[in-house]
Amino acid sequence: MFALKYYGIDWLAMVLTFFALWHIGNKNKIGFVIMMGGNLCWISIGVLTQSLAMVLANAVFFTMNLRALWKWQRPVKPT
Repeated sequence: MFALKYYGIDWLAMVLTFFALWHIGNKNKIGFVIMMGGNLCWISIGVLTQSLAMVLANAVFFTMNLRALWKWQRPVKPT
């Protein structure tokens, strides 16, 4: 029925992505860390499928999530 062609990494990536979006939607910054894990899984799938676009896109998404996590950790300066 379902083959584990990608060693289950595709399922893990999907679950991590949905779980991360749930946390980010609840304004919980741990969602960015979870999403970075999902990005690493998607990069692995991109390597296994030889999809340069998937690898590059998720490398950029990883960097954007790292930036978002860093910006959420900085204290807000009063204006």
